[in-house]
Amino acid sequence: MARKILLLFLILVLDIASYGQEPQAAKIALGSKTAKDGFRNETEIAGKFNNWRTDEDAKIWLATMNYKIAEIENVAATKPHGEKADVQVKITIKKRDFTEGISIKLVSSSNGFNQIDKRWLATYAKIWKMPADVVAALKFFLGETKPGKPSRNADRMFLNELSSEARAAVVDFFTANKSNILSDLFKGDGRQSAAWMMVALKSQEKPRWVLRNIEDTIRFFGTGNVSITRSGNLKIGRITMQRKGGDGGRETAKMLQFKINPVLLFDAK
Repeated sequence: MARKILLLFLILVLDIASYGQEPQAAKIALGSKTAKDGFRNETEIAGKFNNWRTDEDAKIWLATMNYKIAEIENVAATKPHGEKADVQVKITIKKRDFTEGISIKLVSSSNGFNQIDKRWLATYAKIWKMPADVVAALKFFLGETKPGKPSRNADRMFLNELSSEARAAVVDFFTANKSNILSDLFKGDGRQSAAWMMVALKSQEKPRWVLRNIEDTIRFFGTGNVSITRSGNLKIGRITMQRKGGDGGRETAKMLQFKINPVLLFDAK
């Protein structure tokens, strides 16, 4: 009889322990969760990190980044300006500081696109060491060089309107340099580079977030061939390269822009 009572007691203890641990462990493993109230901006996310002792989301984020909550002494989150990391988190453990940069994409729709990088062609040409024929082709694409033949737009040419040689030069360049290019677009370099990407879906019905390390993020969005789309833009895996456009016709409309649908990261394997 005593053995049966002891056995029942042990089963009850194990059930209670697993009830408290399994859901959180699953969420940490997935790196995603439904948020209770959603997030308005990067400042609010930084604030949640700073309140890590009581904020349940922040605890899961830190655990997702492979930190043991019981070992953390302090967390300080800041917002660097003009860097790939929208929020920089400094974690102190045993008087040692560890810094994590997080690129944050706040989206309100599951079908929206979000810019990951935008610069002048001359800047990309310099850092990526673009050959002259690729630069010349992209100048037509952006409207820096006016079309020399009829085009769908009198001020520019789409990639599928270029000569077969020019199209091949563009596709071959981005294919050969894909790894370095994607690292620049997502991660950046230096002390304020991004080691993680967080996507926060600001849905009124079901706000949620996902946190992935940047290498897995690059691998996911970069999966696929480099190709020219029917609309005349460039597709690099799940990334679209296009002319910025808009801006009331100002020169900044001629900048080169790279975009993704961040919500796809929720389904990344």
